[in-house]
Amino acid sequence: MSDLNPAIAHLLRRAGFGVNAADAESWNQYGVVGSVNRLIDYEFIADDVDDLIGASGYLGTISEGDFDPDNQISDARQRWLFRLVHTKRPLQEKMTLFWHNHFATGFNKITGQLGGAEQATRALAAKPTLDTAEPTFFSQRGQIELFRDFALGNFRDLLLAVSEGPAMVAWLDGDSNFRRNPQENFARELMELFTMGVGVFTESDVHEAARVFTGWNLHLGGAFPRFWFNKFQHDVDAKTFSFSIYPNGDRTIPGRSRNEGKQDGIDFIDAVARHPETGPRLVRKLYAFFVNEFDPPNAALVDQLSATYYATDCDMRAVVGQLLRSNVFHDPANYWTRYSWPVEFVVRLIREVGWTGFSARAAMTPLANMGQTLFEPPDVSGWSLGSSWISTGRMLARMNFAAQLAENQRIALRDAALGSAVTPDAFLNYFLDQLALPDLSRDVRATLLEYLEVDQGWVGSKSQVTRKASGLVHLLGASSEYQFV
Repeated sequence: MSDLNPAIAHLLRRAGFGVNAADAESWNQYGVVGSVNRLIDYEFIADDVDDLIGASGYLGTISEGDFDPDNQISDARQRWLFRLVHTKRPLQEKMTLFWHNHFATGFNKITGQLGGAEQATRALAAKPTLDTAEPTFFSQRGQIELFRDFALGNFRDLLLAVSEGPAMVAWLDGDSNFRRNPQENFARELMELFTMGVGVFTESDVHEAARVFTGWNLHLGGAFPRFWFNKFQHDVDAKTFSFSIYPNGDRTIPGRSRNEGKQDGIDFIDAVARHPETGPRLVRKLYAFFVNEFDPPNAALVDQLSATYYATDCDMRAVVGQLLRSNVFHDPANYWTRYSWPVEFVVRLIREVGWTGFSARAAMTPLANMGQTLFEPPDVSGWSLGSSWISTGRMLARMNFAAQLAENQRIALRDAALGSAVTPDAFLNYFLDQLALPDLSRDVRATLLEYLEVDQGWVGSKSQVTRKASGLVHLLGASSEYQFV
């Protein structure tokens, strides 16, 4: 996309899922500053993408019966992939994916915990159709919808909402956290993975935190699972920690009556969200996600962004906005310095190559082979990132998907490229303008030109363009260069 400002192209790969050539000019008109603002202030853009599912001209979906993404996990995965391809709010979806890995919760385990696949799907993916004060079947909001709602919201509020979500309660065994035998899984991961990080708390803190969350259970009767504070299973005695819980430095959550016991958990969530190590830890994760996963951020940047986190009382829009506007984000040295996640790879390739006649379901098995199934992180730590995505088998899966999509789109690719088929160089340049890659070396470019001219030489006939267009897209999408964002 030679006409797209390189700084905007970098921004859209990192804060979105790339951009196709047809949309490049509109983003250029916004400029760098305007593009950042448009990505961050997404509430001003209608979120009507779900209404397009099943419409002509968009990525397809295939279901065993009626398309039911609130209750069928295969459909839920297709709905999310559809959103990623067609969203007008790319940063919101990018942060939803970030939080899905940060608060990693897997469908298969909670299926058993919640009493079936439909209940588990609802806990993860249900989109509410009614807004009511009391939870109902129609107002249930799945975990992914929480992530979407709080994508750039208040981290403390997101932490509380996730902690009360049936998916997380089931995932980390909160449904068996009773006062006589506190279950420590959620308490440990809340501190170790979701907030402060390792080396900051003690084993005694884990036990005390487990007591804090006794009674944060599930109600499994009726048509849908829901959070239930079971006051009769709450430990009402005081809990003391090795770090401050309250702004005055007090380390003890006082004893409370059963009726007031839920406040223990709220106080603890407030404390860990505002702990001195939580802000820097989130900043480092965001830096690796948006800027560079090969080199750590400098201490000054971590301090600046952490100061914003605390000054705004955990506001992620302020933190992410400051990061995306920073000189370090826009430094060309940080272009192409992160391995794409499988979902990012698939979505960007679909957006740049095309989707006519292609379905979201056709990408599900390839994604699994690449190592990433939506709604199914491998464990509470989330996916192993970075070069872990690029094992021999996983890279083969990426190459196969590039071939699958290119073959599916071969007629559309041919028709679009015919006008550029005058010479092999022009033909190659056309596709390099459609797919976003770092600059190719002279040797790589020569190899691609050799592929175009092999056999009969370059004649630019319709049949040759049909073959070579899909083949070239396969080679570009499967190239080592395309695996970076």
